[in-house]
Amino acid sequence: MTTEHNISTMMQAMGQAAKTAAQSLALATTDQKNAALQAAAQALRAQQETILKANARDMEIAEARHLAPALLDRLMLDPARIEAMAGSLDAIALLPDPVGDVMAAWDRPNGLNISRVRVPLGVIGIIYESRPNVTADAGALCLKSGNAAILRGGSESARSSKAIHDCLKEGLRAARLPEEAIQVIPTQDRAAVGELLGLVQYVDIIVPRGGKSLIERVQQDSRVPVMAHLDGICHVYIDKDADLEKAVAITLNAKMRRTGICGATETLLVDQDVLDSHLPTIIDALKIAGCELRGDKAVQALDESILPAQEADWTTEYLDAILSIRTVDGVTGAIDHIARYGSQHTDCIITENAATAEIFLTRVDSAIVMHNSSTQFADGGEFGMGAEIGISTGKMHARGPVGLEQLTSYKYQVRGDGQTRP
Repeated sequence: MTTEHNISTMMQAMGQAAKTAAQSLALATTDQKNAALQAAAQALRAQQETILKANARDMEIAEARHLAPALLDRLMLDPARIEAMAGSLDAIALLPDPVGDVMAAWDRPNGLNISRVRVPLGVIGIIYESRPNVTADAGALCLKSGNAAILRGGSESARSSKAIHDCLKEGLRAARLPEEAIQVIPTQDRAAVGELLGLVQYVDIIVPRGGKSLIERVQQDSRVPVMAHLDGICHVYIDKDADLEKAVAITLNAKMRRTGICGATETLLVDQDVLDSHLPTIIDALKIAGCELRGDKAVQALDESILPAQEADWTTEYLDAILSIRTVDGVTGAIDHIARYGSQHTDCIITENAATAEIFLTRVDSAIVMHNSSTQFADGGEFGMGAEIGISTGKMHARGPVGLEQLTSYKYQVRGDGQTRP
């Protein structure tokens, strides 16, 4: 029997098991789902040393493979990050259960009562790179929203993800829910991904979370509908009415808090009217933090250490301590730049002018548009969703952080009393 045949058989079995588990989850009570999440959170805390040992081995192999610093940062776990995972599970347990929520209801003149009710999507396949915490977040969100999950993490995080998955299974067992509700593909063979993308009879939606090449491959090859984002080309615009102290603090955080996440700012836009008054202080703060700066000619004239920005810089997601800086002509210039070069992920304006802020918030066509706040708040947990599977930059079904409600669909329930249509 060939390896390809073995993988195909395995994925078919996983798909079938997930479909069966999804039917059980759709009928599970809120108390059951919450009990599973809370037990899994307890298991994460109890198994911290086991998870850290698995992660240390993953880190050792990743460093030997010379993975990029951004990927290493995403991969690394420590006690605080494990506690954050457990805390996310506890937070999701406290959130309202979206399944069965009546979104709208109305009566028709003929006596029919119609209601639109939230229901799970079914089986969700999630493909991700590096971040082992996605195993916990994705599994938990799918569970609470009544969906079964088939998870495929990157090879670099395989040991960490398995240790986390063991905790999720412990939670499912404690709540007497099927363990197949959250499955992790046990092989790193890429053929398994291809099989997952073709499981149309079992899988209802695919969510890729990773680099541009991964997401493009999934969108190109999948026969299952895909919910995805491409690049996180995020912008901060310093308006002529920006408060300097806020501009420095927000820009520094938006770029440097964690450079390897999709909400990290990659381009700073500066109104030409405050180029001399605001930008030098911002540049100094970024340089002290260790950020490489690339700018247009007007920006370079302020500091000889700034490298010349190339056209490609405006469309590059660095995921590193690198920032491109461009001078623009007011809020209209900023909006035009974002429309041309942005990826419709997250963009921010820093200004004390409420009218200018409203222009930016209204006209920038991105999933998340901010005023006077760091782009690193582009996160489901920070939005009060407990956690997220990712940030969707598409416009079909879900946009922005993908949390519990975004993992549901709806159906119409129609109640009558013998009505027939003339």
